[in-house]
Amino acid sequence: MSSYPSEWDTPEEEQPVIEVEPQPPQETPSRQAPPPWTRQRQPERRRRSDKLSKLALGISVLALILAAVALFLTLKPKPEPEEEPPAPPVVEEPITFKFGDRVLTPLEGMPLNPYDRDGFSVDEKGRVTYEKDGKRAKTGVDVSTYQKEIDWQAVAADGIDFAILRLGYRGYTEGGLFLDQTFEGNLRGALDAGLEVGVYFFSQAITPEEAEAEAAYILNAIEGYEITGPIAFDWEPIVPGNNARTDGLDNDMLTQCANAFCGKIEGAGYTPAVYFNQSLGYLRYDLRELTDYELWLAEYDTKPDFYYHFDLWQYTHTGKVAGIEGDVDLDLDLR
Repeated sequence: MSSYPSEWDTPEEEQPVIEVEPQPPQETPSRQAPPPWTRQRQPERRRRSDKLSKLALGISVLALILAAVALFLTLKPKPEPEEEPPAPPVVEEPITFKFGDRVLTPLEGMPLNPYDRDGFSVDEKGRVTYEKDGKRAKTGVDVSTYQKEIDWQAVAADGIDFAILRLGYRGYTEGGLFLDQTFEGNLRGALDAGLEVGVYFFSQAITPEEAEAEAAYILNAIEGYEITGPIAFDWEPIVPGNNARTDGLDNDMLTQCANAFCGKIEGAGYTPAVYFNQSLGYLRYDLRELTDYELWLAEYDTKPDFYYHFDLWQYTHTGKVAGIEGDVDLDLDLR
């Protein structure tokens, strides 16, 4: 309970008079002062306003940054598409073939052996034949003084179509030109038997001029005779140790000699040819220089394996023919 009396307990006339000390006059503000509660809320509104301003500023800055990034990405030059690296070149294994223990690379541009191996066969006489598309290769012999006297009528009757006769030779030491001792008799006998006749010359030329001289020697010897077969340049190496004048002849000069010989023969209206075995064909001659002429290959087998083109093939040196004593070379004309 309060110790102070209630105003309702004191009579009005007995209420004490309270003297109030006069206060100095106060200036009246031009504006009425805000209510106390208003003065208390102003700092809170300012803080909210500051936060909103900062948020708006941040959003504006972020928008500017995003706009700048977008503009940069738009204006930035697009990188050139990277070219795919070229595929590594396909390395093809070089074409090679074997000759004995040697691995050889084919001569670029040299025609290859065109013959069908299945077209070759051996007949009842043991002779190789070749037939393709209904055409049969002609069979021939090549002879020299080593076959001695020949019965050419018997030769023709034994299925021989042509003969290639050795006309002569050049000595391998001093280089003289000599006629084969049996040439004239063989020439008349073969022509009388109705055979197609060609000739060859055993060359030991060491210069193109010597090869042309050999050709001139041949042309003089066959003058007046009907020579329809090939006229062949037969250059062969001499066994080492015999002091041959051709020892050391390089391959380029050998090819030049063959070319000179054939050019002279062709110029006279005959068919020139070059005789060679596989070793000369692969390792000595540049056959690309001789493709304008007939190529006469010596390879002893029942099917030729020679890699390049050739026209005539001497396939044995031990053939047997009626009218010829002993062994004889047999040939096929594949032209």
